[in-house]
Amino acid sequence: MKMPQEIDFAPGHSAPVLRSAPERAIAIVNSIAMAFSTIALLAAAIILTESVFVRYFLKRTTDWQDEYSVMLLVAATFLSASYVQSLRGHIGIEALDGVLPERINQARKRIVDVVSVVFCAFFTWKSWTLSHEAWTDGQTTSSTIASPLWIPYGTMALGMSLLTLQILLQVTHRSATRRSAKSRSQS
Repeated sequence: MKMPQEIDFAPGHSAPVLRSAPERAIAIVNSIAMAFSTIALLAAAIILTESVFVRYFLKRTTDWQDEYSVMLLVAATFLSASYVQSLRGHIGIEALDGVLPERINQARKRIVDVVSVVFCAFFTWKSWTLSHEAWTDGQTTSSTIASPLWIPYGTMALGMSLLTLQILLQVTHRSATRRSAKSRSQS
């Protein structure tokens, strides 16, 4: 698994330069989370394949396969979000980049960053709240397996926490870079 700063980008795009200790730390955590996400995705695929085989060819019931696969897919999705964000791999609207004047485009990007941080912070808070309630109340799924709900809620909360931190680090890094460039141009 490559660290975000080692990944080659298309022409015109550059990999993020990790300067601060928090940026280096989250890059390591992101790589570990991405490795776990990859394993979880593969495990879900194997479990679902086994489920299809058992259900259709051996004519046996499959109680646990769907539930565990969903939990693994939730974990893979949320735990990989920060890594993908570190590469700027989430869907963005770039059609406006070439149309808007540079100053307005920079303001638009700052507004998007602030809205993203606020949304992700709220989602993170709600995810931790759900996880805590599931843990303290002993909430389980309604299936015969009765898996504890703190597991998917916990991975969702952890993934959103990492995503929020990643966006915050990118925003502060961009602001510091902008201030540094401005001070260099004035001197």
